[in-house]
Amino acid sequence: MKIISHRGNIKGLNPRRENSPSYIDCAIQLGYDVEIDIRFLDDILWLGHDEPQYKVEINWLLSRKEKIWVHCKNLEACSFLSRHKNDINYFSHSHDPVVLVSNGMTWVHDLSLKLDENCVIPLLSKEDIDLYQGTDKIHAVCTDDIFHIKNKFAKLEKSCKS
Repeated sequence: MKIISHRGNIKGLNPRRENSPSYIDCAIQLGYDVEIDIRFLDDILWLGHDEPQYKVEINWLLSRKEKIWVHCKNLEACSFLSRHKNDINYFSHSHDPVVLVSNGMTWVHDLSLKLDENCVIPLLSKEDIDLYQGTDKIHAVCTDDIFHIKNKFAKLEKSCKS
């Protein structure tokens, strides 16, 4: 199972650094994929969750395309990425229970659904991680607390082998 860092976070929320290019690169250097938030405004790509914060070029995305999952925060970002046919994993949603990712995976927020090996699920907080009871084979988990998720799944795996 793949672990995806949510906005670059590894040890819990860090709103001051989330979505910054250097923070994203730190998570990638540690071997993790990263979910990032992108907007396209006035022909400029911007990283940032609630607002545009960090200007990036398409080449910045392309050089990390194997490790990033782009959450398009506006229609223009989706249109921009879809026109470039560049193998960047991207998706868009607001409150949807399931979203199709451009790479064919499904990003699933409704964890009561039957999950499979094509699903990516967000377990962002320690509380989300602790409450998750699923034992389904999934493709990936997106989280703010990588060490907590590793511990949870190591315990699940150990109990399944007993």
